[in-house]
Amino acid sequence: MSSGEELLRSRGLRVTRPRLAVLDVLADGGHLEVDEITRRVRERLDSVSTQAVYDVLAALSRAGLSRRIEPAGSPARYEARAGDNHHHVVCRGCGEIADIDCATGSAPCLDPDTTHGFEVDEAEVTFWGLCPTCQTRRSADD
Repeated sequence: MSSGEELLRSRGLRVTRPRLAVLDVLADGGHLEVDEITRRVRERLDSVSTQAVYDVLAALSRAGLSRRIEPAGSPARYEARAGDNHHHVVCRGCGEIADIDCATGSAPCLDPDTTHGFEVDEAEVTFWGLCPTCQTRRSADD
């Protein structure tokens, strides 16, 4: 049995070819848009609909096997790194996204002044700036 099959079964999910293919794509790393995930899944399988990929990503996210992030001004992206307390840095120039480990420890890592009755279990922090490539471009343009 593959590790993908074990992961799916451990979370109570049925093992299907599209789910295994999406897990494989996410395991390659990165913060991928649905179109890119779909393209890579189609390289592994003869055919799969975009809607099927959306359905798989939703199931994997609910099961804690993937994480959906939505930086402002960007479409939703998915990553395999889920269930830990990490944040992201996004380049204002090209949109590149990188992971940043949380410096303060366990979730939610930030305590709001008021919760309005919510039980807070996670804080999503996004840092913004320029990646090294865009910094170099900016310097060259000056």
